[in-house]
Amino acid sequence: MAAAPAPAPRPAPGPAPAPAPVPRPRTSTREPGALARRLAAWLDGRLPGARVSGVRVPASNGMSSETLLFDVEHPDTPVRACALRLAADPAAHTVFPVYDMPRQYRVMSLVAARTDVPVPRVLWLEEDPGPLGAPFFVMARAEGRVPPDVMPYTYEGNWLHDATDAERAALQESSISLLARLHDQFPAEEAEFLIPDGSGSPLRRHVDAQRAYYTWVVDGLAPSPLLERCFDRLEELWPPDEGPAVLNWGDARIGNIVYDGFEPVAVLDWEMAACAPREVDLGWTVYLHRFFQDLTAGFGQRGLPGFLRREDLERRYAELTGHTPRDMEFHTLYAALRHGIVMLRIAYRQAHFGEVAVPADPDRLILHHATLDAMVRGAYW
Repeated sequence: MAAAPAPAPRPAPGPAPAPAPVPRPRTSTREPGALARRLAAWLDGRLPGARVSGVRVPASNGMSSETLLFDVEHPDTPVRACALRLAADPAAHTVFPVYDMPRQYRVMSLVAARTDVPVPRVLWLEEDPGPLGAPFFVMARAEGRVPPDVMPYTYEGNWLHDATDAERAALQESSISLLARLHDQFPAEEAEFLIPDGSGSPLRRHVDAQRAYYTWVVDGLAPSPLLERCFDRLEELWPPDEGPAVLNWGDARIGNIVYDGFEPVAVLDWEMAACAPREVDLGWTVYLHRFFQDLTAGFGQRGLPGFLRREDLERRYAELTGHTPRDMEFHTLYAALRHGIVMLRIAYRQAHFGEVAVPADPDRLILHHATLDAMVRGAYW
């Protein structure tokens, strides 16, 4: 899902060290040891006599569905190293109202079958919430390294920031190529099951679904005037020609890719997959990097200003696909708006658990509120 919160940016007169990491918001009320015991009992029904070992929660566990890593000891196991994606704990004041694990399982299976995009092999789907308290699926665990969210990969001292310009260029090329191949190779008609109910085009339904999500987020709480202005601005910028809908990864950002060196070996997090214009994915890729870059610059660090630049991604995507991205002011604003809704929900969840206080102006809960305001005014790009 979308990036986890990081410390709010502050102006700085010159270079400043990165701030100390802050405690991550609560993501679960589940106890990993209990989950491990229940997982072992469930697996015994699939592979009698199998032993589960090395159960652990990754340090980068997501803000929506949960991940468990574990190993399977059995002569007939399809793979030894596994990862389990578990629908969110309702007691943790979830980020999204619905977690459709069969949908994610189906998308990953189809992507593996229809494209050369590397996705982890899915092994088992469990729709019954009984065994672990919620539906889940098990997949092969991908080994490699992931650009970090906390502290962001744009900060000094992590492997991607400390790479050479040539190495980052290779990672950028392989990543935009991955997105282009997904859009080109996957049969568009097979993605239509992802279109939300409603009326209008796939893009219209996608935006309507986001508006419904925003309404759910602020139900009984203070609404965000800024996010509502963003929705109004989208209507003013609506593309005259939306273009064809294709399979969208949904959370298309490098923080959801496992790399071997600088080459992708696994594409993760398909819970936001959609059938929508290509630019919905591309706008998310562009903006989620800008979110981290702007955050880094706000702390007085240089970040990676030459990396994943909008103009470079648009140009290379056009070269790879023959489709020139269009209406990107609309699509980058839409990405920033969608991210803003998630940020607001996460902040309200932190308030629910007493981790933060809600300010008089709810827009201040959105880390990139200044960016959103500039986008609405046409003053960002």
